[in-house]
Amino acid sequence: MSVKWGLIGASTIARQFMINAIRARGDGEIVAVMSADPERATAFAREHGIPHGVSTLDALLGAGIDAVYISTTNELHLEQALAAIDAGKHVLCEKPLALTSADARRMVTAAKAAGVVLGTNHHLRNAGAHRAMRTAIAGGRIGRPIAARVFHAVYLPEHLQGWRITRPDAGGGAVLDITVHDADTLRFVLNEDPVEVSAFTQSAGMASGQGLEDGAMCLWRFGSGLIAQSHEGFTTKYAGTGFEVHGTEGSLIATGVMTQKPVGSVLLRTAKGEEELAFDREDLYTRSVRKFHAALAGQGRPAATGEDGVWSLASAEAALLSAKSGRAVSIDAELGSAQ
Repeated sequence: MSVKWGLIGASTIARQFMINAIRARGDGEIVAVMSADPERATAFAREHGIPHGVSTLDALLGAGIDAVYISTTNELHLEQALAAIDAGKHVLCEKPLALTSADARRMVTAAKAAGVVLGTNHHLRNAGAHRAMRTAIAGGRIGRPIAARVFHAVYLPEHLQGWRITRPDAGGGAVLDITVHDADTLRFVLNEDPVEVSAFTQSAGMASGQGLEDGAMCLWRFGSGLIAQSHEGFTTKYAGTGFEVHGTEGSLIATGVMTQKPVGSVLLRTAKGEEELAFDREDLYTRSVRKFHAALAGQGRPAATGEDGVWSLASAEAALLSAKSGRAVSIDAELGSAQ
């Protein structure tokens, strides 16, 4: 089965990653791309050999497609996803699914009612490094996990700054851009949901006022008693990224793994010494599309489901509320809100 895709958003991430990922296995083709700017849509289509460049959602949804990939600014996701679902199209949407977890839950409910697949493009779940860590933990190789640390403060390149640092109405800021990823990656690797978060946010010089943050530090508590910390940001040029999980019988220390590329290393340290774990280096986005295509064929689920997108957004909402209120905030994705 060949899946015919429409791209909602002539975006950098589509250009750099998703177009190649859709075409990588030969079972996907891109029929149309939509941008609100007709000239941008036409130029993007021409640049990437896409048959149709259109400027309205109706035109895209009427172009004979099976699925859409949404990579517009965050405030547009809800309306665009609901329109695609209503038209019977499967949806793979960038994170965050919407501006609120309640709206993200609306997307999940609508997709179930329509019988279409909804996936969240949490690319880090598809990294071989994170899957190797999840497998090692599940196999008891570090004993009982008791603590974790995520290092995901980076420098946002100039060509990506724009709305992320200037537009609260579009869902800008480091929390909705990066903390959602870290919350999801913690859930995935630890195979456990966070129940509470305490957070501090900052504006360290990149975000241009209007209450937007360009950095955050979060402390997460899980039901098992495990605690985790995460550092997200747009302003640290030389920090590097990493992910550590420490257990009663060992530690996993991953370096350079909070990235869009299949790179980095994972070290297992126990009483026996140190062992570097091998993991596959498949492109993260190619795996995401492969899993999504399989789900369309009734074989499993997307790498990250719509429900996973609700969880990550509810976690980010709780972090923002914690930073604003100065208190720890409970997370309840089932209710679609922070408590």
